[in-house]
Amino acid sequence: MHFPSRYPGKAWRLRAQGFSLIGFLCSLTLLGLAGLLAVRAGPSVFEYWAVEKTIKAASAVSQTPADLRATFDKLASAGYIDSIQAKDLIVEGSGDTMRVSFTYEKKIYLAGPVSLLIVYQGSNVTDPEGKPPN
Repeated sequence: MHFPSRYPGKAWRLRAQGFSLIGFLCSLTLLGLAGLLAVRAGPSVFEYWAVEKTIKAASAVSQTPADLRATFDKLASAGYIDSIQAKDLIVEGSGDTMRVSFTYEKKIYLAGPVSLLIVYQGSNVTDPEGKPPN
């Protein structure tokens, strides 16, 4: 005996709705990996932003490269910046035309032998297109 379908022609749509267990587990895994990356790399990004702000503040009040380096060391120690030191800064010019740039690497261990290497670079000046010069 054949029973007619309650929704003729739409039975396949009723079965295809929802989120399967495998799809849920894959989504949960990807979300967990993104969360792990954010938790591990987040503090490094915040420190980079602090370095940029510190360099801009130090260059605003300094007139000579030596004065800039001394001011940067003081501000960096107050801001708990330990990824870069004043000797790592590249200083060109003096006075109001002083250009300060930096480059440093941060290695972040994620799990086991897997790590993430981030190369940070920046400057206290930007070119007309809004990007820091190399």
